[in-house]
Amino acid sequence: MSDIYDKVTLRQIQIFLTVVEHRSFFRAAAQLQLTPPAISMQMSRLSETLGAPLFDKDGRSIQLTPAATALIPFAERMTESLREACSVIDALQGKLDGLVRVAMVTTSRNFGPHLLQAFSRLHPEIVFETTIANRSGVIEKLETHQIDIALMGRPPQRVEVDATPFAKHPYVLIGHPDHPLNKLNWISRKELTKHPFLVREEGSGTRMVHDHYFLSENLPLPKAQVMDSNENIKQAVMAGMGLAFISAHTVALERQTGKLAILIAEGMPAMRDWFVLHIKGKRLSPAAESFKAFLRDEGRGFIRRFFGEEPEAHQARQQANRSSTRHARPSRLP
Repeated sequence: MSDIYDKVTLRQIQIFLTVVEHRSFFRAAAQLQLTPPAISMQMSRLSETLGAPLFDKDGRSIQLTPAATALIPFAERMTESLREACSVIDALQGKLDGLVRVAMVTTSRNFGPHLLQAFSRLHPEIVFETTIANRSGVIEKLETHQIDIALMGRPPQRVEVDATPFAKHPYVLIGHPDHPLNKLNWISRKELTKHPFLVREEGSGTRMVHDHYFLSENLPLPKAQVMDSNENIKQAVMAGMGLAFISAHTVALERQTGKLAILIAEGMPAMRDWFVLHIKGKRLSPAAESFKAFLRDEGRGFIRRFFGEEPEAHQARQQANRSSTRHARPSRLP
């Protein structure tokens, strides 16, 4: 492959990734406004230069060969590097890339859009392209360079990222206000193993908190029913179906209206952090850097103002009120 630098072009790499996306020369040609024979010719030349076939025909569709599968991450890196280079040059010319692609986990949907809006009031020239997805969906968008910045709890392990904490992220134990455990001043971990729970799918941040809470103390996991969203968990708890560990930032409204109760349990609330993160080494546009700096400097104060009383303060006041009520002597009738 001594002449590979002369023969492989960025246009071929773009065509290759488009064919991979559509699994079709015809659909790739339509997107790129080329003819199917032109697509086929470019992919044949790329295969010949690399010395390995890239596609196998399977009826009207095509299948990727092992060589094509191996090429994909390198091709994506090439196109992403070119895009970043253009952004740097634009910045040097005094231009500001006004689009910031942000993905946030579903747990942050209660405050994330408000946080973006607070930033937008300061920088109306910057436009956000926003995605809300579960944890695995956000990580996938990071890996495939579909976003610039992600807002999530625990940073992913399978991909290297630069992660900056910007606010505290408390997890609490919730139950129906009439649940018998809500009358107690303190609930042990062991006691909780006797009660049914509602949990998210494996791999989610909320599920990790649930499992760690019991397994870290060598306790068996309680009986649990899996729910596919925090909203469904809240509705199930409000229906009296069980208890749940959940982000305090997802139940602020239900707590204020008395539809849910935060139970006072051993080791709770569990304090985590909210992170703003991006692929390690990725050069952010000036707009994305500005948003990241806003989160780092203003995020903690924004969250405090937005949600009001912290869960620790709420539970301390709740516990004090119960203690004073329990120890108060009944007044005597005259």
